[in-house]
Parts: sequence; structure tokens; C-alpha cells
Amino acid sequence: MSARPEIISLVAPVADAALDQLAAVLVDCVEGGASVSFMSPFSQAQGMAFFRKVAGSVAAGDTVLLAARLDGRIVGTVQLGLDTPPNQPHRADIRKLLVHRSARGHGVGAALMAQVEEEARRHRRWLLVLDTVPDENGHRLYLREGWQQTGIVPDYALFPDGRPCDTAIMWKRLER
Repeated sequence: MSARPEIISLVAPVADAALDQLAAVLVDCVEGGASVSFMSPFSQAQGMAFFRKVAGSVAAGDTVLLAARLDGRIVGTVQLGLDTPPNQPHRADIRKLLVHRSARGHGVGAALMAQVEEEARRHRRWLLVLDTVPDENGHRLYLREGWQQTGIVPDYALFPDGRPCDTAIMWKRLER
């Protein structure tokens, strides 16, 4: 794999080939045990259905969808949720930071997070929030990148195998 990931914004209409690759990343993460809203077994078709919904949100202007490519193939993704209530025009949600297990350790997650912060600034969003499983790869990345943890909700979700997992609520204020 090349050393540096290329980060691209996927705009509407999102091509089927990109959706297929995004779905493959999601399937790999679920198979790897990531608590990212889905249960095992999780199929490519289910991943495609999920990303088709995301593509609709991109088309509506409610979501920015970023993808990371290594050697021309999508190996990671993250979303910036812009569909906040009217009294929160300054805030955005970070959703589904996913990195294929084969691409971990190549700076993909950090590159996606740096770019999603730039997208937030471009959309005049300076307060970002997310939730993540404590002490997992994503959580450690967010802490390294200056995110603050507000608290932990016990037994908030399930791992794909059905075991309960806690969730850390995190936020980051961007310089304006």
C-alpha cells in the first residue's frame, strides 16, 4: 500500500462503484467486531443499502461523505452530519469513521479526521460531537487529535456478536 491516503469528498450522485467499496469497508469493520450500529452476520448487500441511504443524505445536502483511498481503492470513510436542529447551526456530528483492517496503521483515520474538520469549518460548524466505544482504536485516535470526553454511557450499544458495550460521548471545538 502507498504510504499516504488520498482523501476525497464523494458528491451526489455517489457512483455505485464507490458505494460498493464503502460497503466492503463497513462489512470488514463489522466482521472485525466494531460496534458501528450493525450486528453479525452483516452482508455486502446490507452495507450497500446503508450507503445508498447515506448517498441520499449527501444529495439532500445533509451529509458530507469522505473516503480515503490507498492504491486507488477506498479503504476508509467518515461522514459529517449537517442535519442539526435550527438552534444548533454551529454544530455537526461525526459519523461512522471506518477503516478497513488491512489499511490500519497507515494514517487513514487521522487523515479522514483532519479533512472532516476542514469540511466542518467550510460549512461554518465549529463544535463537533461523536460517540465511540471507550479504549478502542477510534477512541484513542480522537484523544490524540484533541477531542474531549464528556462522559460514558454504560451498556449503550452492542458489539456485532451481541455483547454490550459502553459509549464515550466526545466533542471538539474548532478554531474559527
